[in-house]
Amino acid sequence: MEIRAEAVKELREKTGAGMMDCKRALTESGGDFARAQEWLRQKGLSTAAKKASRATSEGAIGSYVHLGGKIGVLVEVACETDFVARNEVFQTFVKDVAMHIAASSPLYLRREDVPLDVVEKERAIYREQLREQGKPEKVWDKIVDGKLVKFYADACLVDQPFVKDPEKSVGQLTTELIARIGENVQIRRFVRYQLGETTTAGK
Repeated sequence: MEIRAEAVKELREKTGAGMMDCKRALTESGGDFARAQEWLRQKGLSTAAKKASRATSEGAIGSYVHLGGKIGVLVEVACETDFVARNEVFQTFVKDVAMHIAASSPLYLRREDVPLDVVEKERAIYREQLREQGKPEKVWDKIVDGKLVKFYADACLVDQPFVKDPEKSVGQLTTELIARIGENVQIRRFVRYQLGETTTAGK
């Protein structure tokens, strides 16, 4: 069934959960608002967004080396307390993120980090493609926006499908961890080295 954007927005405002989680909750509940709220509570997601503004002064540096030492990753993941930083669940998350970066080669941490000139260049490419395909100009903006979402999912770490579970993005995985451990968690920065290639860093 089609889920209206207004319903997603209203559910987000009432629960504090992420937009994608709200949309999924409404889909899973057949559009029933009360059931969607209950679904979010059961998943522990309705409080996760509220923790996102908390200060993160602890955390861990994770590392991953792959392919006989030809690819290496360092990633900084922050949390609120040293207790959580030493927690096995948190440590596993840090290692998984480092492994994901090695496998998926993100160029940026989040879409806000993509330089404006890069975004405009992508837009120009998509517009030229649509012009050559003969698409009506009135639909270009909507199609270009959709293509940019795919670009972000390819280029930005938090938007990328998680390698161990492509049904979730790295951002969604982070939200689930926040709900599970009860603390704010932020992926702060990373650097990816590949032998013979330019180093990739995101922050």
